[in-house]
Amino acid sequence: MTKKMGFGAVLAIVFGSQIGSGIFVLPASLQPFGWWGVYSWCFAGAGAILLAMVFASLCCKFPKTGGPHVYVQQAFGDIPAFFTGWTYWLVSWVSSSVVVIASIACLSPFFGEHQSPMLYLTLEICLLLIIMVINCKSVELSGKLEFVLSLLKFIPFAVVPVLIFMNFDASNIVLNSEYQQTPWTELVATVTSLAFWGFIGVECATTPAEAVENPSKTIPRAIVLGTTCVALIYFINNLAITGVVPQQVLAQSKAPYVDAMDAVFGGGSSMIIAIITSIVCIGTLNAWVLTSAQISLGLAQDKLLPPVFAKKNKNNAPYISVMISCLGMIPILVLTKNESLTQQITYIIDFSVKAFLLVYTVCCLSLLKFAVKEKKISTAILSVAALLFCGLMIAESSLISLMIAALFALSGIFIIPTLKKI
Repeated sequence: MTKKMGFGAVLAIVFGSQIGSGIFVLPASLQPFGWWGVYSWCFAGAGAILLAMVFASLCCKFPKTGGPHVYVQQAFGDIPAFFTGWTYWLVSWVSSSVVVIASIACLSPFFGEHQSPMLYLTLEICLLLIIMVINCKSVELSGKLEFVLSLLKFIPFAVVPVLIFMNFDASNIVLNSEYQQTPWTELVATVTSLAFWGFIGVECATTPAEAVENPSKTIPRAIVLGTTCVALIYFINNLAITGVVPQQVLAQSKAPYVDAMDAVFGGGSSMIIAIITSIVCIGTLNAWVLTSAQISLGLAQDKLLPPVFAKKNKNNAPYISVMISCLGMIPILVLTKNESLTQQITYIIDFSVKAFLLVYTVCCLSLLKFAVKEKKISTAILSVAALLFCGLMIAESSLISLMIAALFALSGIFIIPTLKKI
């Protein structure tokens, strides 16, 4: 009998899927918004906890391996499930390019101040190819790598705030003049949308449901507790960094954690933090490449993607899915490469978050349908609250961002003719 995962393992998945590049790169993107940028983690965290409760309820009802498309399939049928799964898979590897960028950007102290963007691009592609080879070789090898990398994940989150809070200076947290006249409602929507990137992956722990011991209880508890802890970690760390690094420095920062250590202790200690943060980001990249491949594998097994995505090698690795996901990131890295890391990160995050929100919205609608059908008032209220959060985030979006996000879903039209089930 195969041993199943317990609460601790599932909780690790919750942490691993959410804690990654977001906290390492977002302090630079949020710095122009002053205290609103700090509070953004509270706003986004509240919305993430609502969504965690939504996925906890769905998993409790349908403890089946898969992901968002499983719940949509049960509620609305194969076609909505296909477009949900297709969007989820596509954006999972497109958005992973942010993690690739962050993994190399964290090492900037080793490269010097004025290195060519081509150096960073070359290193990003090399890292991506290494991760692709590892994941193509076997799922077991990828899993072992993830375990080792995860051991180092919490070092910067525990060490950095303790060390740098001694030099905290609230005068570093200032609202830029360009936002002085912006309505507070617009500021809240903007910063929450940016910070919500850090919580993308809140649903990942539901995907291996059948491999979890008592999934209808274990997974919901782990998702809600884990997401709450993640929100707290994000808030404390972002506050520490923003209060130590001068705003003009943070605005141009490639590695906020490294610059925070530089501001307090000088350049020597920052080298250690640079290595640790890069390893953490690489661990997240590995996790998302693995997850992305499993998403497309699950869709193919449900006949919602062409059979080629279900192909495995002798070590049980879905190598075709891995290769498509990894190689698909390279054009994105090339097309978004510019001198400003903040602009590059913000651009990818912007449309990626909107695409994920579309997936989350459909899942909330699925839960609402079940709640109405079963006359569960509390579940219906939860669904509506989560829908309102998603709706506010989507309403804040620019038309261009929404169009790009919609294209993720609409691109599935070209795949449907290859499917026999639909």
